[in-house]
Amino acid sequence: MLRTPDSRFDSLPGWPYPPHYLEGLPELSGARLHYVDIPAQGEEQGSDPRPHQTVQQKVETGPKVALCLHGNPSWGYIYRKMAPVFAKAGLRVIIPDMAGFGRSDKPELDSDHSFDYHRNYLLALIKHLDLREVMLVVQDWGGIFGLTLPMAMPERFSHLLVMNTTLGLGTDLSEGFIQWRNYCNKVPDLDPGPLLKRGKPDMTGEEAAAYSAPFPDVAYKAALRAFPNLVPASPEAPGADISRLAAEFWRDRWQGKSFMAIGTEDPVLGPQVMQELRGMIRNCPEPLMVKGGHFLQEWGEPIALACLDRFGIKH
Repeated sequence: MLRTPDSRFDSLPGWPYPPHYLEGLPELSGARLHYVDIPAQGEEQGSDPRPHQTVQQKVETGPKVALCLHGNPSWGYIYRKMAPVFAKAGLRVIIPDMAGFGRSDKPELDSDHSFDYHRNYLLALIKHLDLREVMLVVQDWGGIFGLTLPMAMPERFSHLLVMNTTLGLGTDLSEGFIQWRNYCNKVPDLDPGPLLKRGKPDMTGEEAAAYSAPFPDVAYKAALRAFPNLVPASPEAPGADISRLAAEFWRDRWQGKSFMAIGTEDPVLGPQVMQELRGMIRNCPEPLMVKGGHFLQEWGEPIALACLDRFGIKH
């Protein structure tokens, strides 16, 4: 395990949140997992002001927690524009860094990363923090893993915000994704900052540098190399069976409310892929179309506000 020096996370623009760590759980295989825990505005961290409710009451009254899951090659920092909106609206905001990203420990070998490993420690995090009445917020790999979580604990989830992602069903991969995977396999020392800034040219240099901060050199980038090759490419690939079960859950058993935002300029997981995903999510309404790229959280504030409006949450 490699651990990025804390000094690399000093004074990141728009990211004033103190670190929290989870370690010692068997699902973590010795890694220390980092997460941000932002209390709802006006409440103490971890407070629970509302009584126990039925599933339907949870859906009608709105979520208490926003669980925000990032993708590759970003980290929790990507939610800096959405987190304040959710907290101001009365939600506790939990933003974990996946193993290999952000302030979390980084398994050194590409082969240390697997679909089950990342999914299982996300389940362990939810149980350890006892998160309930959760709005699941996902994009990219945050969705590939995250969309498989509610079927394992449906009583904990009441709302979904889904952006530019998919389920890894083991079916034919899009040409855009194949090109992305090939590119990643040719660039073992990928620098996330310039990549994200290319998709959002008005991003400041300091913000772009914050995306690169977790990765001092190529040794820290095993996850960046491994993730494109973890997408299930055949029905027998690891993760494909779980993802198919998740698709059945979203189609047949999901009882919550959903909101979808689509970055229309995403060449990998854009409108066509997202409309196919929408067809798998029970009662998912017409999506919000955003003139934005793959890393849609960079257009996050208006998306978060539209999501709260759709769910009837005051802000």
